Amino acid sequence: MTKMSLFVLPVFVLGALWSGTTPLFNAGGTGRAVDAKVSIHEWDVPTPNSRPHDPTVAPDGALWYTGQLANKLGRLDPKTGTIKEFPLKTPGSGPHGLAADKQGNIWFTANFKAYIGKLDPRTSEVSEYPMPDPRARDPHSLTFNSEGLIFFTTQDSNFVGRLDPATGKITLKEVPTQHALPYGIIIGPDAAVYFCEFGSNKIGRIDPGTLDIREYMLPDAAARPRRLTNNPDHLIYYSDFARGYLGRFDPQSGKVEEWASPGGPTSHPYGIASTSDGTVWYSESGIKPNTIVAFDPRSKSFQHWPIPSGGGVVRNMVATRDDKLYLACSGVNKVAVVEISH
Repeated sequence: MTKMSLFVLPVFVLGALWSGTTPLFNAGGTGRAVDAKVSIHEWDVPTPNSRPHDPTVAPDGALWYTGQLANKLGRLDPKTGTIKEFPLKTPGSGPHGLAADKQGNIWFTANFKAYIGKLDPRTSEVSEYPMPDPRARDPHSLTFNSEGLIFFTTQDSNFVGRLDPATGKITLKEVPTQHALPYGIIIGPDAAVYFCEFGSNKIGRIDPGTLDIREYMLPDAAARPRRLTNNPDHLIYYSDFARGYLGRFDPQSGKVEEWASPGGPTSHPYGIASTSDGTVWYSESGIKPNTIVAFDPRSKSFQHWPIPSGGGVVRNMVATRDDKLYLACSGVNKVAVVEISH
């Protein structure tokens, strides 16, 4: 049986450190605090040293994750705690990014073997779509747009790309900035594709039709954006890993605002997601144990909680339709579900 642990952190239990009425950290805003309570449920991944990486939500609500060092994909049923793992057919694929299509197929990037894969959970069959250019050796993160096309980044290879699942055709585009390290990727509120340039202080915008790239420079030269999330306010939030900041980017005006993360300059904000009420959630990977941080854009206030297992670097997270958070806790070989109440 898969081991599960439950850790509940209502704010009021933590007394003077985390008050239910006063935010732990206020970034200059006024108004109400975030005032959230979280319960963190964690499950051990069956394969030891799997290094669970990016989580995603399947249409049936299951949590899927990539076992990067186990060469497997995994599925957690949060209702029962049951985990099933699916081995990949090519050894050493290094599955990394993850996304589910509307039919329930699970798509992943083979970070070590230069292909994008599709798992059919009903049959366990894996299909592989190799990169058309040998220079594009390390597909990293991927996302679907509303038309069912996949857009992805390749980190060290410095490409972004598009895959049409209907035909299997992959089109690549080199990023203008050298050593940009294309990283996290989302579909923005304007239906364009946005990605982090983790090797520079830039956010890139991809035209989904032409793959033309426009780059937006962030104000601080030391900024290194790593992950992105959409928000109901139609703005894009990003984790500035290098400087310990949360940033907000307006895709219409190009305006950038940023706030120091509660953990300070070495807190290394990483995985990030937004819930339907507009709260931005992310993890500080440089804090031991890692934290879950909530940011309220209206009051510009923060709350944060430790991850009970330590987290071991939460590289990515995703919000579900019912406003839970799915996490992969890489260094401690666990996956987690964060339940939120106010």
